[in-house]
Amino acid sequence: MNPLPFFKMSGSGNDFIIIDNREAIVPETRLDELIVGACRRKLSVGADGLILIEDSPRVDFKWRFFNADGSVAEMCGNGARCAARFALIHGIAGRQMAFDTLAGTIEADVGARSVKLRMTDPVDLKDGISLDLEGTPVMLAGSINTGVPHVVMLVDDVDTVDVVSIGRRIRRHAYFAPAGTNVNFVALAPGGRIFIRTYERGVEDETLACGTGNVAAALLLAHTQGMTSPVTLTTRSGSDLTIYFEWQGDRFAEVYLEGDARVIYRGELWEEAWRR
Repeated sequence: MNPLPFFKMSGSGNDFIIIDNREAIVPETRLDELIVGACRRKLSVGADGLILIEDSPRVDFKWRFFNADGSVAEMCGNGARCAARFALIHGIAGRQMAFDTLAGTIEADVGARSVKLRMTDPVDLKDGISLDLEGTPVMLAGSINTGVPHVVMLVDDVDTVDVVSIGRRIRRHAYFAPAGTNVNFVALAPGGRIFIRTYERGVEDETLACGTGNVAAALLLAHTQGMTSPVTLTTRSGSDLTIYFEWQGDRFAEVYLEGDARVIYRGELWEEAWRR
């Protein structure tokens, strides 16, 4: 098969392979193999996820988003910002655009290197969740679905927390079965700064940033700590993500996520780069 043209992009350190698939150039019968193979680090391009941009009959475009393990994700905030900038660069949409995801329609406003997204309204807000992790009680600030499910755990210092070990156990805890959850560790630092680290479902490891996780953390901090919009968090990559929101009676609405979306390089993906 012919090499596949692609962009490598990064949203706050969360990296993606993005392919314009409006002409169905990606082989559906080998899609799982392509995703897992291309997302392997050191052996291929390497990425946290792969995004296919496709035609939509009602908005500017639609995407299909896949985690590095080949699983489908309903939404990814950092990936969505990258997809929006990709669409502007390729003339698929103007600076103000809308595109379909499995979580719903996302609106985006693309700047020079940053993108502001209007997210779908969050659902399933719960606070004060107590879990038993192999005999150790753990208290979570809460959980919320911001396009995908997230939990937030407040910690004293994000630098010392065992993100992978604790995150993996919470991610697969029976309380969140069968879908599992993403896990965010948040520390409130002196001077008002907020630091966050995330264990991502589907990647099954810590990533340098997670857009929907930052949204979840900001909303749960607003709900449990009384923080007001906007809330800015510093991700593991060192990049900041800013979340805007409104509290409307008993729910959050008008939720926006703003942060960078960088083009790293463009190239052609040869079959030998992802073939097993």
